[in-house]
Amino acid sequence: QVQLVQSGGGLVQAGGSLRLSCAASGRTFSTYTMGWFRQAPGKEREFVAAIKWSGGSTYAVDSVKGRFTISRDNAKNTVYLQMNSLKPEDTAVYYCALTPDYCCSDYRYYNYWGQGTQITVSS
Repeated sequence: QVQLVQSGGGLVQAGGSLRLSCAASGRTFSTYTMGWFRQAPGKEREFVAAIKWSGGSTYAVDSVKGRFTISRDNAKNTVYLQMNSLKPEDTAVYYCALTPDYCCSDYRYYNYWGQGTQITVSS
C-alpha cells in the first residue's frame, strides 16, 4: 500500500501564494506519476498538474500554466505544488494522487490519494 500525506494550504487573498506538499510512503514502484487534482463544490474533480517521477517531466492544465509549478524531492519522496498569483476560481479542495501505470490527467487511473486540503482564495 501507499500512503500520501498532504500538508500546506489554507486561506489566501487573490494574488497571493501557497505551497502544498505531499509525502509518499509505503510500497515503491519503479515508475510512477504523481498528480495534483482539485474539486470545487458541485464540480467534477479536475486535473491540475502531474510529474513523472522518473525523468521529472511535468504537465499542467492550461488554466494554471505560468502560475502553478509542480516539483519533486526524490530524497523525501515528496511532491510539491507551488501556487502563485492565486485567483478566487482556484478555490477548491486539492488532492495529491499517485499512479504506477499511467500519465496523467484522468483521475480515474490514479490508485492512491491524499486526504485533501482546502484552498480558499478571497477576492
